[in-house]
Amino acid sequence: MRHGKSGRQLGRNSSHRKAMYRNMVTSLLDHERIETTLAKAKELRGKTEKNITVALRLGEILEKDADKRTREEQVKVVHAMRTVGKTVQSREILDKLFTDIAPRLKGRPGGYTRIIKTRRRAGDAAEIEEHTSELQSRIGSR
Repeated sequence: MRHGKSGRQLGRNSSHRKAMYRNMVTSLLDHERIETTLAKAKELRGKTEKNITVALRLGEILEKDADKRTREEQVKVVHAMRTVGKTVQSREILDKLFTDIAPRLKGRPGGYTRIIKTRRRAGDAAEIEEHTSELQSRIGSR
């Protein structure tokens, strides 16, 4: 029995699942929307939001120029970037998260992503969702 076991297996072994999640988080932060199945989207939501939260916890430190930060602040930034860097595979996307995405979501208390049901896949009728970050709707509303 699977009592107390969390997370979906998605028919993959653990290394494949971990690699898939890293790829999907990186793509979501890059394009700010991806299309995937409902089960993958639900698992991806938590992983993406944890990474965004790490960036948001730096708060006002990110608003300062790198040369105006104290040593302690710079250590916090480097630690946060390395923590998120375990998941986000591209340096450009990592920089985008800390310089562009985190400041836009500054006052938001959570719920940075949204899952929108779009269609059923033709081959196996799997539910396909568009996993979009809240960034899209916030940009459009300005």
